Amino acid sequence: MNTENLHSEPESVGSSQRHDTEIPAKPSLKSHWRSLLVCFALSFAVAGIGSSLTVLDDWYFQLKQPAWKPPDAAFGLIWTVIFCLSAVSAWLGWHACQLKNDRIKWLVLWAFNAFFNVFWSQIYFKWHRPDWALWELPGIWLSILALMVFAFPKSRAAAALLLPYLVWVTTAGFLNYATIVLNGPFN
Repeated sequence: MNTENLHSEPESVGSSQRHDTEIPAKPSLKSHWRSLLVCFALSFAVAGIGSSLTVLDDWYFQLKQPAWKPPDAAFGLIWTVIFCLSAVSAWLGWHACQLKNDRIKWLVLWAFNAFFNVFWSQIYFKWHRPDWALWELPGIWLSILALMVFAFPKSRAAAALLLPYLVWVTTAGFLNYATIVLNGPFN
């Protein structure tokens, strides 16, 4: 007979076994649809600002592009998918954050990401400086990675939904670099 457990000390009154690795319940669309709507509204507000800065003018069309560049029409579809996935990620992450400080950190990380995303469009399309935009691109990339790392312990789905965004920004970085090589220097 195993007597090991017979001699263990009893748990104190009111104690419970709580594990810090407990996964909070996923938000319900039925009861949390408003917060999902807010996430989509904010996501597409950022997309709208970025889109308003993305001017495909004579300067853009005279740029030499690498042969592997997707057609211009594909960019709108790709970004729409990314912003939809980002909205759902933000929603899942928000509801996975149980503490007020975690929710504040989550919002701050998204604000940094929005800033870097929009600022890249300003630099590249408005200022016509792909070279400077390439220097700014790690800000976008690192802000996505920070969101994923922060979300992962709380909501793996929220982190995973950002993977296409990270892959696309990496691809855009190679495209940005190729544009500089084919067209630089820029003044």
